[in-house]
Amino acid sequence: MKLNLKIWRQKDRESQGKLVDYVLEDLNPHMSFLEMLDTLNERLILTGDEPVEFDHDCREGICGQCGMMINGIAHGPLQNTTTCQLHLRSFTDNETIFIEPFRSQAFPIKRDLRVDRSAFDRIISSGGFVSTNTGQAPDAHALPVSHQVTEEAFDAAACIGCGACVATCKNSSAALFTSAKINHLVLLPQGKEERQERVIRMVEQMDAEEFGHCSNTEACEVECPQGISVLNIARMNYEYNRALTRRK
Repeated sequence: MKLNLKIWRQKDRESQGKLVDYVLEDLNPHMSFLEMLDTLNERLILTGDEPVEFDHDCREGICGQCGMMINGIAHGPLQNTTTCQLHLRSFTDNETIFIEPFRSQAFPIKRDLRVDRSAFDRIISSGGFVSTNTGQAPDAHALPVSHQVTEEAFDAAACIGCGACVATCKNSSAALFTSAKINHLVLLPQGKEERQERVIRMVEQMDAEEFGHCSNTEACEVECPQGISVLNIARMNYEYNRALTRRK
């Protein structure tokens, strides 16, 4: 198949970027999207041009590194699918595809499609952990945790920190990411001891990184590759207000 690519090229965060046209032919529809970019880069290197830089790691939909905007949609047209798990059979022959980086003030562009998502790391560092002494791993079922709570905690913990929620939000809010990282800890017994200070520190750090505020459009859940529910945001708001009240 043949694809017409319009890819965002930018030397660094200070430079002016632009969309550059590329045409690839004889592509196998069973190739992954990133394999298609690899093919393009091989051609660019052979002709002495700079390859397109993009983040990737596991290529198994787990690490969250491969985020990019594809035709204006975070990770592309398939729901619950990361960019690395997207294949060319999801597109039509001779289609024009726009490929751009995630855009947010909190995600400055490093080069081309690569962005700096270290703001997420700082949010996690502010409180996304359990520091109390919980002892050794307990025997199975030693702690009374219901199946429903276990499933809710696991669903929140499925967040891979890719940043699609920020990229698709009109306000560039990180509320879905932050709430998932708060809730998967607060729901379990080991995380309840620090629940009050954790939520305050993580929400304050999120605001300090200059992410926007959530206005409940729920676009983040729609384009999240893990399908993280916006109900996590409601629970985070409850935990935050509860913590402020008890701090007084």
